[in-house]
Amino acid sequence: MAESTLTINKSKRFYKIAFALALFTIIYNIGEGLLSTYFGLEDESLALFGFGADSFIEVISGLGIAHMVIRIQKYPTSNRDNFEQTALRITGIAFYILAVALVITSFYNIWTGHQPITTMFGVIISIISIFVMLLLVYWKRKVGKQLNSDPILADANCTMVCVYMSIILLVSSGMYELTSLPYIDSLGTLGLAYFSYKEGKECFEKANSEKYCRCD
Repeated sequence: MAESTLTINKSKRFYKIAFALALFTIIYNIGEGLLSTYFGLEDESLALFGFGADSFIEVISGLGIAHMVIRIQKYPTSNRDNFEQTALRITGIAFYILAVALVITSFYNIWTGHQPITTMFGVIISIISIFVMLLLVYWKRKVGKQLNSDPILADANCTMVCVYMSIILLVSSGMYELTSLPYIDSLGTLGLAYFSYKEGKECFEKANSEKYCRCD
């Protein structure tokens, strides 16, 4: 009996941590989105602006994840409900729209020879993002393993996509800041568009099935 109570209390504690991580992800992405879109516009960096737009879409995804944590805590064997499926579809549509917009704007900037004023804020924001996202991945995986939860482990792996996008922003922003080579910002934006498309596709796949995509 005591062992059972201890296990229940341990599970409750880790579910609280999982929910806190989901809330932190939402709040962080709002702040990151505001800063990235602002400095992206100010510095005329399409890659940084696109990165910020992606952060706002991740907020919608984060709301679905927070709801999911509450659901699986109450009903561990339950399937996705309407709220999660709707959040996934809205997120998927938003990612597709973002991918198309980034591709069109990238080719327009290449055609017109547009270059950013500076990409220094892209370097700073991307470094911070890589550090924060890797910490989130670590904690989500730790919590997911403790709870033996496929949904939480899947969310941890999907957070790695944010790390990859941050690396793309860091490389493109850093290369432009060091060399001022034309089109670097636009090429970085095309990399972000690719991952936006992949994320959109995965959202619809998850919305239409009970499989928890590992975002491999």
